[in-house]
Amino acid sequence: MPQQRRHDMGAGGMCLCPKCDYRAAHRRGVPCQDERCPQCGAKLLREGSFHDKLLQERRTGQAERR
Repeated sequence: MPQQRRHDMGAGGMCLCPKCDYRAAHRRGVPCQDERCPQCGAKLLREGSFHDKLLQERRTGQAERR
């Protein structure tokens, strides 16, 4: 059997929308990326995840260029 990929982020935390900044509590056993934002329909990101960090870096870089 193939081994599942684990991120070890724990059961708590938040899921974030990268487009409209909607926030929801993470549901145990359901990856945030499998959830959709009820406001705009975008896939959610897990707070503190690799992709969340990339988004924050991109937003910081855009703010510095202004």
